[in-house]
Amino acid sequence: MLAIKLQKIGRKHQPSFRLVVAEKRSKLIAPPVEDLGNYQPALKTLICNRDRVLHWLKVGAQPTTTVHNLLVKNGVIPGPKRLVRTKKPAVVEAPAPTAVNNASAPVSAEEPQAA
Repeated sequence: MLAIKLQKIGRKHQPSFRLVVAEKRSKLIAPPVEDLGNYQPALKTLICNRDRVLHWLKVGAQPTTTVHNLLVKNGVIPGPKRLVRTKKPAVVEAPAPTAVNNASAPVSAEEPQAA
């Protein structure tokens, strides 16, 4: 199945992405089917070939959630944005400490103390 997704290019701490059509399960370094444009997150600019994006959507390519939101934001495709789900680490709650009331239990003087 084909997907429209972002392929990272650029240097460390200076990300830049290509908007490409590629197999959904392919690695990021695999050669894409077609290059549709680019996205620069530092400048928040998306430059893409609108006709080719619409062509691939008609053919059946599914955009990733991030790409879909970028295309909606820039007016390439109509519709609402999708909710981006991120994986959060599981939070383990510690059991609440139980308050033991020792005042009600009488202390006997005959019990030996541990040394």
